[in-house]
Amino acid sequence: MEGSIKKSAINRLKRIAGQINGLERMVAADKYCIHIIHQSLAVKKALSSFEDFVLENHLSTHVIDQIKSGRAPKATKEILKVYRLSKRK
Repeated sequence: MEGSIKKSAINRLKRIAGQINGLERMVAADKYCIHIIHQSLAVKKALSSFEDFVLENHLSTHVIDQIKSGRAPKATKEILKVYRLSKRK
């Protein structure tokens, strides 16, 4: 990852870690369950957004390099593997 992209990714992860710590404090403090669920959903959304961010970086850098160097099948296989993993629940 390029410097500014890496910095942004780390900042996002720190924000998510803070949200998770907040969830832990909410549970420890016996906060209202619905409020805990709202916070949990916010964490899921933040993680999904982080994944989108990393995938966009991967597509615009590594995948392009792989295609240009004749390794398109490898790029396709990697993307399909991630896609299939994302479909599992």
